[in-house]
Parts: sequence; structure tokens; C-alpha cells
Amino acid sequence: MREVFHQSLEDVQGRLVEIADLVAVAIDRATRAFGTSDVALAEEVIEADAIIDEKAVALDELAIEILARQQPVARDLRIVVTALRVSASLERMGDMAEHIAQLARSRFPERAIPKGLKGTFTRMGELDVQVARRLAELLRTQDLRIAEEIRDADDDIDELHVSVFEKVLGDSWKGEATATVDATLASRYHERFADHAVSVAKKVVYLATGDWAGADDDVTPAPVI
Repeated sequence: MREVFHQSLEDVQGRLVEIADLVAVAIDRATRAFGTSDVALAEEVIEADAIIDEKAVALDELAIEILARQQPVARDLRIVVTALRVSASLERMGDMAEHIAQLARSRFPERAIPKGLKGTFTRMGELDVQVARRLAELLRTQDLRIAEEIRDADDDIDELHVSVFEKVLGDSWKGEATATVDATLASRYHERFADHAVSVAKKVVYLATGDWAGADDDVTPAPVI
């Protein structure tokens, strides 16, 4: 019976990694679609989000079944509770990738990136992809050094997010209303994507250490703008 239980816990971890890998693919495709106005790639991201949602729901159902049938305690209980919370954050990360892809699709055949902000959004996209890939690795290995890397990358994304607002609110900004809205939304989606990654990293720190306060100290949420 215990062997079956531990196999179930391993299944939970494996499913989390699978979803994280799908999220990494989604944000990579979404940022490329956003930067190049590749509407076909954007459609792939939008359609694939349903798969992420389905896998997150299936994982939640498995975790709830384990809680009901096995009544885990100590670290086993932390694994199951953490999985429920992490799956929700990963699902939201998939939504952020989908939103970026939807922006690219809505402006096709024009580019969604407003003039003067291409470099900023290119860098934000690169950092989000990096964060997503490192997050999947964190879930595979529980190497807490990766949690620090994710937090540091999130800090860089926050700075870029602030720079976008400074740009569109500055006197030199000549963009039309649609460009302003696009820039604001896209920046927020990128920033929120990384925020959810930090949230997952905090939960992994908790899982590894059992110390939620310590996780708060190591991986802090992004400032709200």
C-alpha cells in the first residue's frame, strides 16, 4: 500500500514537471509570435492552453484523491498541498502566455510591439522564457539555487515593466491609444508571468525546507504597479 502511495506522489511531481514544460513551450512560442506577428504560432499557443488547463485539473483531482484516500502527514502532506497550489500558478502562467499570443493575433498583420519598445519586449520575452525553463528544472530537482535565479530574473523583468510605463507616460510618447494599451497589457502579462514563477519557487522552497517564512525571505513577490 505504501508503495502505491509513493508511486502516486511521484506521479504528482512528474505531472507538475510536465505542465511546467508545456508552459515553457507556450511562453517561448507566445513571445516569438508577439515579436514577429506570426499569427499561426499565436494560434498554436491559444489552442494549446486548453491542454495545460486539462492537465492542471487532472493533477488537482489526483492530489485531492490522495488526500482523501491516504491522509498523508508531514512531508508527504506538504507535497500534495504544494502540488495543488503550484498547479494553479502554472495554469495562470499558461494564461499569461495565451494573452500575449492573443495580442499578437489581434494586431495581425501589424506588429503588436509599439515603436520604440521592441528591445524592451524582446528582453522581457527572453527573460520569461528563461524563467519558465528554470522553473521546470526547479520542479525536477528542487535545487533551491534555481529559486534564487528565478527571483533575480523577476527583478530584471520588474525593472523593464517599470520602464514601459515610464515610456508610455512620458512626454515624448507619440503612440496612439491602441499602442499604449498594447504596451501596457503586454508588459503586465510578461511581469505577471514571472510573478507566478516566483510564487511557484516560494512553494518549492517551502516543500524542501518546511519553512514558509524562509521562503518569503528568499523569493519575494514583484511590486504592483
